[in-house]
Amino acid sequence: MEFLCYHRDRAGSLPLREELLEEHWAYMDRYAEEMIARGPTFADDGDTLTGSVHIVDLPDPAAARAFAFDEPNYQAGAYRDVLLRRWRNTLGRTMWDFPGGRTGDNRYLVLGLATGRAADLALPPDRDELIAYGPLLSDDGAIWLGTAALVRAQDPDTARAILTPDLYADIEVHNWQFGGRPS
Repeated sequence: MEFLCYHRDRAGSLPLREELLEEHWAYMDRYAEEMIARGPTFADDGDTLTGSVHIVDLPDPAAARAFAFDEPNYQAGAYRDVLLRRWRNTLGRTMWDFPGGRTGDNRYLVLGLATGRAADLALPPDRDELIAYGPLLSDDGAIWLGTAALVRAQDPDTARAILTPDLYADIEVHNWQFGGRPS
């Protein structure tokens, strides 16, 4: 089962996150085989850290909750909240398989949050710009709760346009970059 975990930073938590960076990486190293995508989000200025995204393949919702809530930054209080949802890997690949590479261009996390009739289940036409894409689901996978994507796009509005706007209660767009230990 695949899960999307988005830890959102608490205001003023950057010093704590910097202090815990090695602990965070060591924790994530334990999930290297299960990782589909990962990386930090940033404010519009492109420099201010706002959160951390991890998409992982884990056995069940209990394992996903343990992954999200045992993370060192969460345990230390660096995050203000956590979005944890089952997710389906519509592309069937990891971010490391993205043909556009790890650097360059603008990359975004797009979260379409909703309830009701499922939308955007088919891949958007410009698949080459998608790093990760899939529906957000209830723990049992039966209820559609939205769509999440990592995408390369010219700007936030172009990233937002991969989803059908009137079918979501809210669409969030966050600057994002490939994460992990520096090589």
